[in-house]
Amino acid sequence: MSSLSSVAEPAPLSREQQLWRWRILISTYLAYIAFYFVRKVFPLVKVSLITQFGWTKQEVANIWTAFLVAYMLGQFLNGYIGQRRGARMLLLGGLGASIAINVAFAANSSYALFMAFMVCNGFVQATGWPGVVGGVAQWLRPFERGRYMGPWSTSYIIGNLAVKGVGGLLLGNKLTGMIAAMGVGSLVMVSEGWRRLYLGCTAIAFVLWWVSYFWHRDTPQEVGLEPIVDPNAEDVRAIRQPGDGHVTLRDYITLAYNPVVLAMGMAYFCLKFLRYALDSWLPTFLSMEGLTGDQAALYSMFFDIGGIIPCALTGWALDRIFKGNWARLCFVGGVGLMGGYVLVVLFEANPLLVALSYGVVGFMLYGPDTVINGAAAVAVAGEKNAVALAALINGIGSIGPIVQEQLIPRLMAGKDDAASIHVSNQLALGMSVFFVLMMLLVMRRVHVAHRNNREADRNHCYWRKRVCGW
Repeated sequence: MSSLSSVAEPAPLSREQQLWRWRILISTYLAYIAFYFVRKVFPLVKVSLITQFGWTKQEVANIWTAFLVAYMLGQFLNGYIGQRRGARMLLLGGLGASIAINVAFAANSSYALFMAFMVCNGFVQATGWPGVVGGVAQWLRPFERGRYMGPWSTSYIIGNLAVKGVGGLLLGNKLTGMIAAMGVGSLVMVSEGWRRLYLGCTAIAFVLWWVSYFWHRDTPQEVGLEPIVDPNAEDVRAIRQPGDGHVTLRDYITLAYNPVVLAMGMAYFCLKFLRYALDSWLPTFLSMEGLTGDQAALYSMFFDIGGIIPCALTGWALDRIFKGNWARLCFVGGVGLMGGYVLVVLFEANPLLVALSYGVVGFMLYGPDTVINGAAAVAVAGEKNAVALAALINGIGSIGPIVQEQLIPRLMAGKDDAASIHVSNQLALGMSVFFVLMMLLVMRRVHVAHRNNREADRNHCYWRKRVCGW
């Protein structure tokens, strides 16, 4: 497989290029955190909705499943829209629509409307990741993607933690003074707990939307700067899609069926299955082991906290140790992920040790998770096709959360607590093994794609010399 190590480092960037690049990195980072403030509120208010409206747990679960299905389908649709209209429009439009929908949530008391709004929110939330990945693609040169996109990719971990922290304070009516300064304080202060949470988180997302509006541009040329990515650099993409940046619907569908895309999507399916399963069920498992609700919530954070450091270090490792070979890095992380789940199975009867073991799982999972749908998407398809590929990989991967949400409770049905936890952990261990096998397939597919591209280049040069006399 071709690596990025052969790409020579060009001349240093100008001061203006560096300033604008930091604006792009900061604005897209904050924008994706904003997406979490208008996405992850619902899991925090499930109990409140059940208590106030008498909805059953299954009815509440169906609302969230509807979101996951819409989110998965929206990835494919929004990838095409973003490819045609640009990452900035995709990002600002999707986040703005999600903000409006969350205001509607706060004013709603109908189950049918909640379901309808959640479907709409799923579709527009799907603009987030392809929007931010495409948003930074033209601002990072190939040899430096890892070092920047590693720390940058922690946005979804920080967003998840921030919503949980801010959500707890808003539910306790402890942040109304700060929210008042954002212009909706009177509404927040008089609202019921769960409505206050929706309005407060939406207000924070609205402020972050404006940061992205003023600071984000798709390319350096839009602000009168020279391109940062050399358009004449050696083509090291595995996928060479015709019509870069202006693909037709037919081209987009062809890209979706590319063997490299399908293999990357299946690998990401495994990672999202595991990540969303822990996000959804880990507090429940810890409670089943005898912890109180607040203890289970605290212990479950080991998984997210364990992922912060590898997200930052993975980019450095990608550039310095693996020399741009992202597939090999993900494979190594997958082997470590299997080891983490072996520890989980061994210590599943001890709440503290199993929580620490899930910290190991988070450490090994979040690195490949950030790379495979971040720097790898740009490396495989190029800067101009990054929006489309990120959306397709995320779309295939987003089937995983849907499957786990329906599969895990069915596996636990009719079993006692210990058996339920054991069978769920065995499922997760099996999924980590499947991820390693998928990464072997990815490495093979990428190698074949690079080999075919080299042969095509040689044939192209031969016929140019033969026919044109060059």
